[in-house]
Amino acid sequence: MQTRDTCFTPFKESIADHRLPERFTFPFYYQPHSLALIAAKELQQHLNNQCEWQHDFGYPANQSSPSQTTNNQSSVNQANNGDVIGKMFGVLVVKNSCGELGYLSAFSGKIANQNILPHFVPPVFDMLQKDSFFLEKQLVINDISQQIALLENNPHIDKLSLELVQLNSQFESELLTHRENMVVNRQARKQKREIAEQSFDEGHLDAQAFKSHSIQMSRESVEDKNYLVALKSQWQEKIEMAKAAFDLLNDEIVTLKKQRKKLSNTLQKKLFQQYQFLNQYGKEKNLQALFKDTLFQKPPAGAGECAAPKLLNYAFKNNLMPIAMAEFWWGAAPKSEIRQHQNFYPACQGKCQPILAHMLEGIEMDENPLLANPAQGKALPIIYHDKDIVIVNKPAEFLSVPGKSIEDSVYTRIKEKFPEATGSLTVHRLDMATSGLLILALNPRAHKKLQQQFINKTIQKRYVAIIEGELTAEEGSIELPLMVDINDRPRQLVCYKNGKKAFTTFKKFTPQPEFGSDKSLTKVYLYPKTGRTHQLRMHCAHVDGLNMPILGDDLYGKKANRLHLHAEYLAFEHPVTKEPMQFQLDANF
Repeated sequence: MQTRDTCFTPFKESIADHRLPERFTFPFYYQPHSLALIAAKELQQHLNNQCEWQHDFGYPANQSSPSQTTNNQSSVNQANNGDVIGKMFGVLVVKNSCGELGYLSAFSGKIANQNILPHFVPPVFDMLQKDSFFLEKQLVINDISQQIALLENNPHIDKLSLELVQLNSQFESELLTHRENMVVNRQARKQKREIAEQSFDEGHLDAQAFKSHSIQMSRESVEDKNYLVALKSQWQEKIEMAKAAFDLLNDEIVTLKKQRKKLSNTLQKKLFQQYQFLNQYGKEKNLQALFKDTLFQKPPAGAGECAAPKLLNYAFKNNLMPIAMAEFWWGAAPKSEIRQHQNFYPACQGKCQPILAHMLEGIEMDENPLLANPAQGKALPIIYHDKDIVIVNKPAEFLSVPGKSIEDSVYTRIKEKFPEATGSLTVHRLDMATSGLLILALNPRAHKKLQQQFINKTIQKRYVAIIEGELTAEEGSIELPLMVDINDRPRQLVCYKNGKKAFTTFKKFTPQPEFGSDKSLTKVYLYPKTGRTHQLRMHCAHVDGLNMPILGDDLYGKKANRLHLHAEYLAFEHPVTKEPMQFQLDANF
C-alpha cells in the first residue's frame, strides 16, 4: 500500500537479506542494484494489473502474460487512437524520515495523454494543469496554426504559385533565346565588318558606302540591346503583377507564421523557467540555466520530462534520501530506436546530463566506468607486420583510437611499437567492444592505397557473432540507414530521412555450436558492405533487422561478460607489393 499523501511505496517483498549500496547509482552506465531490481519488478506487476487508466504499450506478442494480454487488448480499443507507444519507466529506492526503505515510480513524458497518474511522482512542472498559462497560450498558437492551414489550403494560392513559376520559366527561356540570337548576330556583324573593311582597303567600296555600312551595323547592335531591355521590362511587368496577386494571399500566411514563431519562442522560454530542479542542498536551477553552456545552448525537446529528474526532484522536495535508481523500457520500441521490453537503460546524455549533474551535486556515486581504461593490463597481439602495414588482434573492450578521456588504444600502442611510422596509421576502426583483425598503415603511401581499397569496397571482411534468438533464415540481407542519436551519443538511430546508407548480409553458421542449456542463441556470419558506426549491432538488434541483439550488447541488448562480435576474416591487396593477402582469426567465445 502507498502511504497517505505521498508516492512513497514500501516494498511488498522482503528486503531483509539485501544490503544497501555504498554509493548512489551512476545514472549513465550501471548494473541495477538488487533493491532497484525488486522495485522495478513490483512496478511491472503494477503495470500488468492496474485498471485505473488505459494505454497501448504494444507488448511483444511472445512476452505477453495473461494479464498483459487482457490489459493490452482493452487499451488497443480505447487509448491513443490505436497508436502503440512504449515508455521508459524509472524507480528510485529511497529512505524516508522514519528510516523506512521504499521506492518512487515515474514515467517519461505522458501516458494516456496525462502526466499525472496514481502511483507515480508528478512532473517537475505540470504544463497540463487546468487554466495554466501553457494551455492558454497553446490554444492561441493552435488557433493560428488552423488559420494558416486554412489559408494554405486555398486552391488559388497553388494556382498563383504555379503561374508565377511558369512565368519565370517562360521569361528565362525567352531571355536565353534572345541572348543566343544576339551572339549569332554579333558574329554575323563582325564578319560583315571584316568584309567591308577588306573591300574598302582594296578600293571596291568608297568612303560613303563604308560609313553607311558601319552605321547600319551599329544600328542593328542597338536594336538587339533595345529588344533585350524591352523583353525584360515586358516580362518583369507580367511577373510583378502575378507576384502581387500571390503576395496578396501569401502575406497573411507569412505574417501569421511570424506571429506563431514569436509566440512559440516566448512560451518556450517561459516554460523553461518553470522547470525548477532541486538538489540535496535545496538549490534550484531551471532548464534555461542548466543548458546555457551546452553545445546548442538551449534544452532539447522533452528535457525535464524523463523519469530520472522527476524521481530525484520529488525525493528532494519530500526529504527522501536517494539510495539507488534504475530505468527500464516497457512495451514496443519506436521505429527509429532499439528498445527492448523490460530491459534496463541508462539516462540519456543529451536531455539528462546537465540536469542530473546539478541534481546529484555532492552525492557520492559509483565511479563512472567510462572513465576507466578498459585496455589496462591487456596485451595487443600483432598477427603480421612488414615495413608498410601491421595486422593486430584487437581485444574486446580496447579502443581503436584515443577517446575523450582515455589515451590508451591500438593507435597509441602501435605508435609506441613502431616509432619510425609516419602518417595517420589508422585505416579503419572496430568498436571498442568488438574484437578481431585490424589493419594499420605505417606510412602515407600504404595508408592511401589501403584507404582506397576500403572506399572501393574491394577489401573483404567477415565478422562472427552470437545473437540472442533462434534465427530461422539461413541467409539474407539488411538495409537500414543509420545516424547518431544527438541526444544520446554514441547510440545510433534508424532514420530514412537523414540516415546514411548501411547494408549488411548475413549467413547462419553451419553447423550450429552447442550453447549448453540455452537454446535461444544463434551463431552467424556478418558481412558489412558499408562501415557505419554500430552498424552490425544495430542491424542485428533492430526490429526491422534480425530483431535479435548480439549477446552482451550493453547498448542495444543486455550486458554480458563481453560483446560476442569478432572481426574474423580480412582479405585485401598489399598496398605496396600488390600481393593478395588474407587473414583469419577464430573468435575466443
